[in-house]
Amino acid sequence: MFFGDIPVDQAEGCLLAHSLRAGSRRLKKGHLLTHTDIKALKEAGVSEVVAARLAADDIHEDAAALRIAEACAGPGVILSAPFTGRVNLIAEAPGLAVLKPEILNQLNLIDEAVTIATLPSFDPVSARQMVATIKIIPFAVSSSVIEECKKIVGDQAPLVDVRPFEPLKARFIQTELPDTKASILDKTTRVLAERLSGIGGALLSEERVAHSVDVLSASLNDQTTDGAEDVILIAGASAITDRRDVIPAAIEMAGGTVEHFGMPVDPGNLLLLGHLGEKPVIGMPGCARSPKLNGFDWLLQRLSAGVPVRREDIMSMGVGGLLKEIETRPQPRSGEIQGAASHGPQRAPVIAGLLLAAGRSTRMGETNKLLEEINGKPMVRHTAETLLASKIGHLTVVLGHEASAVRDALNGLDVRFTVNNDYVEGLSTSLKTGLRTLTGEEHGFMVALGDMPATTTQDLDRLIAGFNPVEGRSICVATHKGKRGNPVLFASGFAEEMSGIRGDVGARQLIGMNEEVLCEIEIGEQALIDLDTKAALDAYRQK
Repeated sequence: MFFGDIPVDQAEGCLLAHSLRAGSRRLKKGHLLTHTDIKALKEAGVSEVVAARLAADDIHEDAAALRIAEACAGPGVILSAPFTGRVNLIAEAPGLAVLKPEILNQLNLIDEAVTIATLPSFDPVSARQMVATIKIIPFAVSSSVIEECKKIVGDQAPLVDVRPFEPLKARFIQTELPDTKASILDKTTRVLAERLSGIGGALLSEERVAHSVDVLSASLNDQTTDGAEDVILIAGASAITDRRDVIPAAIEMAGGTVEHFGMPVDPGNLLLLGHLGEKPVIGMPGCARSPKLNGFDWLLQRLSAGVPVRREDIMSMGVGGLLKEIETRPQPRSGEIQGAASHGPQRAPVIAGLLLAAGRSTRMGETNKLLEEINGKPMVRHTAETLLASKIGHLTVVLGHEASAVRDALNGLDVRFTVNNDYVEGLSTSLKTGLRTLTGEEHGFMVALGDMPATTTQDLDRLIAGFNPVEGRSICVATHKGKRGNPVLFASGFAEEMSGIRGDVGARQLIGMNEEVLCEIEIGEQALIDLDTKAALDAYRQK
């Protein structure tokens, strides 16, 4: 790849290294210079540009990042669309991120052009949480680098997978001494139940027995739960201090084995791992009576995710095992994971979809264009299905003209409906009606029109991948050869300003007023397709 000063006359097809202005247009970093761009640059008096010209064996940054991500991602991991040389690996569901650090180090040593960052291995993750990110530093990378990355991962794949949490059923035994307070035992039971719930598990039963070897051994042999539990948990009235203490001795008397005592995690040092047959038995450390993150959580998370826990696994937890100074939130709320996001995990953005389907199609005559069939399906249904297949969080359809018929055309789809009773006053009223459905939890909203049958899920996902208000990309608009079209993705902060728009206009003026946070994303001619007339629709059908 050549990088440097290039005369404008020779720059067509090159990638612009730095943003610059050509007349009224602003060409951004990474823009592929076209014949039209060259003409505009000349007219603006620009004689040369700093740009990159790819060689024959170079792979564009987006394609390179995607190829490496596809090789690295294992089960339970989904990929973001590539953008500016970056692809994020995202957890599909709550679970445990399992990584291979040795592969990661090999990959990062191949070439400075390829960088991969991940969460620590065995971190609990929530749905849609980012697990890893792959970033290509320059505009392109040699195909030989990509092949070397794929070879390393291919021999040991995958680099990362997310093991989903399964409903872990626990039998719980607490031992007590004559002076043990019932309130302490009650609190321990409550905290444990919440801890299990946080990873999708459940407390199957609870027993309270005397703190003696004989009594605890008898309880372990009691089949109160008919063996339905996945794990047996024991909280002692007194902390375990030796392999010959009450809890390990009772496990062995019951016919079980003690595999390991102690762990290099603080809090959590005094944890014991044993087995009764094939069933794990855990002697809980005293810190497990508190909801704060401790070594006991790490064991529960692995067991819930189906990850085997052996003596050597416990003894390898020392790096990162100093938890005393880490401030963690209290027991997780429903759907959140204990220990996940204690440092504010990065998640895929939550994007609301707003499908505007209230218009009268006046240029079509008496026909409602949204109900016209394309390949045996109403036009509006094509658009809705594409949106639902993308990475938006939820989709709201704004109805108005022939509301019942449009609703029927979307029958069976997982969409929300809202009705714009003022649709005759123009597009702005549909925008405002849709904006009123936002919950405040979204990071952004994508505005789509009902007549976008050619737009693909990949097009929409490219807009979402480009969206990053922190990096100055708060508005992402679909374009073709520099011309702006639809759909458009806005940061949620624009909702209030957009609500002030009047008449039969969209948000074009708002976009123009915020060029500094605008990101134009080339998706192809489908961004500009206009099916407002019968002639246009007939021509489209004949393609």
